[in-house]
Amino acid sequence: MLITRSLAVLLLATACAPGATSAPAPAPDLAAESATADSVLSAFHQLASEGNWEPYFALFTPDAVFFGTDLTERWSVDEFRGYAAGSSGWTYVKTERHIFVAPDGNVAWFDEVLENARYGSTRGTGVLVKGDAGWKIAQYHLTIPMPNDLAVGFVEQIRALEGVE
Repeated sequence: MLITRSLAVLLLATACAPGATSAPAPAPDLAAESATADSVLSAFHQLASEGNWEPYFALFTPDAVFFGTDLTERWSVDEFRGYAAGSSGWTYVKTERHIFVAPDGNVAWFDEVLENARYGSTRGTGVLVKGDAGWKIAQYHLTIPMPNDLAVGFVEQIRALEGVE
């Protein structure tokens, strides 16, 4: 009887000890995480098109950064909110998107091709992180891809505009 009690106490102490192992967490379903991240990006563009700023900015992490097409456009969420406040929205339509999710299921990065009436074909790239509130955009970078055959002439125009020789 004494041995049985001692064994029970030892087993209980071992189970409750710091560092005691438990069943490993199940592996994240990366396809499902990718689909959820995709829906966040789709909502991001839809809300921007509607100029629906409150839910749009709720899709960002508090410390997110948005890079616009102009070199001067590196905005915190608050700075970007100030820019958007004077706008009724902008429409970018996804034509292609690739999303990659880290093995732990908590970070995703993406690239997408978008069409815009004014800028034509553009590219968005960025990073999403998953937290208690789901997937949020931590960084978004909008670019206008330029054909290499036009690059040198375009760079010369930029330098002239900036007064750089």
